[in-house]
Amino acid sequence: MKTIGVDLGGSHVLATMVDDGGKIVDRAEHDIVDLTFDVAIKTIGAAIDDVLKGAKENVAGIGLGSPGNIDLSTGTVKYSPNFGWHDVPLGERLRERFKMPVFIANDARSATLGEHTYGAGRGTANFVLLTLGTGIGGGIVAEGTLLVGNNAGAGEVGHHQIRATDGFHCNCGKVGCFEAQASGTGLIRHALAIAPSFPRSTLVSGKPEKLGSKAIRRAAEAGDPHGLAAWNRYIDDLARGIANIIAFVNPEMIALGGGVAGAGDFLLNAVRPKADELTTMVPRGRTQIVAASLGNDAGAIGAATMARRGGLTTKEH
Repeated sequence: MKTIGVDLGGSHVLATMVDDGGKIVDRAEHDIVDLTFDVAIKTIGAAIDDVLKGAKENVAGIGLGSPGNIDLSTGTVKYSPNFGWHDVPLGERLRERFKMPVFIANDARSATLGEHTYGAGRGTANFVLLTLGTGIGGGIVAEGTLLVGNNAGAGEVGHHQIRATDGFHCNCGKVGCFEAQASGTGLIRHALAIAPSFPRSTLVSGKPEKLGSKAIRRAAEAGDPHGLAAWNRYIDDLARGIANIIAFVNPEMIALGGGVAGAGDFLLNAVRPKADELTTMVPRGRTQIVAASLGNDAGAIGAATMARRGGLTTKEH
């Protein structure tokens, strides 16, 4: 039984056809050039059409992961700051067009379902996924159950404050959120904040507004003083947030995904001992901190899994 899994991002939409073993057998990716709902829904529909064209059997349903807070019962996106959407009937519109079951959930929770079912978290009962990109997304599996929360908002770990008095301003309106400090954007902010201490730095020469997290990480790996100083500040904040999550949830594994996690062992070997040092109230060294294994496909695979299971659940029917 095949299902369609869609991962909706701020600049593109990825539609996939996924078999019941979690393998992507077809994919289509379209750029989103206009975030207006009526335009974006056409782009989403076109991407789904592309993968449906190659289907040689009936498709059981469509799952879609979207940024924002979602009404899981209807598929309405109640609020998505990335898109500027309020109460848009995403699920209803897709059901009308494709005449099949459609399930909508937050994109980070969809990715967590994918990573827990088929990726690094497979076989774990207590698992957390953190996606370290422009922001920080997350999802929590506790005692084998993906936590949804009272209003489908469980897992917004990016918005607990780790530096409430001396941190960066977060887009949510608070100061020092985990996301503001330890996302890819946070790494850039660290580099810019300490740039005056490195007047000869090549990282911010020319056009500092075009500085990217990957350039900072590569500079740190090469031993560049500015890059390394920014990286160390970033790792301190990442470890602080991870230690808090260990205290909140006590998971057996935390998987790190997203663009910054592409640093691999350079990231993991730096953050593990610092997070361990900050861990209290539970035994240290008991939470594995690993790289997520599904990469950018986790959200789509998780969304397809949601469609196959009939909802955002870790349980097979």
